[in-house]
Amino acid sequence: MRATRFRWLVVALIFFITVINYIDRSAIAYAIGDIARALHFGQHDKDLLNGFILAAFSLGYMFTTFLGGILADRHGARVTLFWAALLWSAAIGMTGFAVGFAMLVVARVLLGVAEGPNFPALNRAVADWLSSRERAIALGNALVAVPLALAIGAPIVTQLILHVSWRGMFIVLMLASLLWLPLWWWLFRDFPEHSKHVNAAELAHIRDGAAPELDHAASARHAARRKTRGLWKFLLRNPTLLANDWAFFVFGYFLFFFMTWLPSYLQQTYGLKLAAVGWFSVLPWLTAALMLWGTGYLSDWLLRRTGRLRVARSHVIWVTQLLAGLCILPVIFVHRLDVALVFITLAVGLGMSSNACFYAVNVDVARARSGTALGVMDTFFALAGFIAPVLTGWLVGISGHYTAAFALLAVLALSSVLAVLLFHHPDQSARLDDGTDTRAAQ
Repeated sequence: MRATRFRWLVVALIFFITVINYIDRSAIAYAIGDIARALHFGQHDKDLLNGFILAAFSLGYMFTTFLGGILADRHGARVTLFWAALLWSAAIGMTGFAVGFAMLVVARVLLGVAEGPNFPALNRAVADWLSSRERAIALGNALVAVPLALAIGAPIVTQLILHVSWRGMFIVLMLASLLWLPLWWWLFRDFPEHSKHVNAAELAHIRDGAAPELDHAASARHAARRKTRGLWKFLLRNPTLLANDWAFFVFGYFLFFFMTWLPSYLQQTYGLKLAAVGWFSVLPWLTAALMLWGTGYLSDWLLRRTGRLRVARSHVIWVTQLLAGLCILPVIFVHRLDVALVFITLAVGLGMSSNACFYAVNVDVARARSGTALGVMDTFFALAGFIAPVLTGWLVGISGHYTAAFALLAVLALSSVLAVLLFHHPDQSARLDDGTDTRAAQ
């Protein structure tokens, strides 16, 4: 029997909603100047206020990304992601109707609350739908949506602002989210065993050659895995997962720094206009998309060649983080637009390239509760999302330039490299497995 390939349509569905997710969350960085003028922010406290508005998203996100992992493991990715996307559609629309600072902050917090479950649900879906040999590839194909959204989102959002105003831009984004919902509900099921679009050959491939189970047997096993004993002790004391969590915090700091402050940096430091900023912002995120996509394939190729997760995951993470940190140095010491664009592009691309490896480690080490493990890791990411905009706004506000903010990026990158080199050993790590991953069980 020829195997169906419906699992890749599942990856495509996740990819598209993640594109929408990241355009929604990053759009405000391009509208913040117009919003500040419309809501009468004073010039003196503009940078600090901007930092808090940009960080308000992470206040909500920090809570629900943690909770979202638990929900995805207990109730499945289908229901969790459906209601999350519905709520963030309302939140992004509310942003377009904001009439004051307080309402804007509430809308941003609500957007964070709604978008928090997205990535834990994504990881849960990949853990259930992809074989051990295809996880980094699948995650790379899904997570490439993040930099791609930031690449295409920059010109799309800036053009929408110029043509329909910042308020109209948020309404358009709300409608885009709503269009995805019926497709997800109609096509996706939590387990391939329950999908009419998956045949026995594809199911055997997904389960690494294991014999397909009857629906009721698969349901019983999946229900049992949600009652894993010693879960929190495992997640909060496992050295590999903790090193992964810290490195992902640094990854998040890089991402949120450039996502929220790159437009303002280019405007304030080099005097670029809004339309030019939108186009100049494409190259870093497009480079990141290509690097992230390629690194997912590289990681699984290394795993097939060596059989070692340390090589396929850990080495990829620390090498890319080290190179990203080194690329920050020319931005600090050479004050030219062309140099800044080249090395910011490399820093963003290298910094984001190992994203699939971070996610894959949670499945490799904690498959049975990969959603919860991802939720813990994403909580570190959310913390970075709060700290990076606020701390950057404070540093820029007191110094009048971005030098200290960039220097902090380089220091954080070094701390990430050391944590992975010293503590990140997924091959020797204890495992939480649900019995479907034959490679991990060997």
